[in-house]
Amino acid sequence: MKTSKAMTIRLTEEQAEALETVASVEQRAVSDVIRAAISEHIESRRKDPAFQEDLKARLARARRLLARQAGTE
Repeated sequence: MKTSKAMTIRLTEEQAEALETVASVEQRAVSDVIRAAISEHIESRRKDPAFQEDLKARLARARRLLARQAGTE
């Protein structure tokens, strides 16, 4: 079984109401709707070439910084 991590988010009143409405209409728990939306968002980023390029650039920068740090110690 996968472990889970509790998180807190702040929504506007309008967002919370809309989310509760969606969950009610779909007869699902609000947390299930949120998890599904997050999964869809992450999957869309995995398929987004621009996001992937930005991710690769950030990883490369982090590697360079780590290499510099390792060289100075």
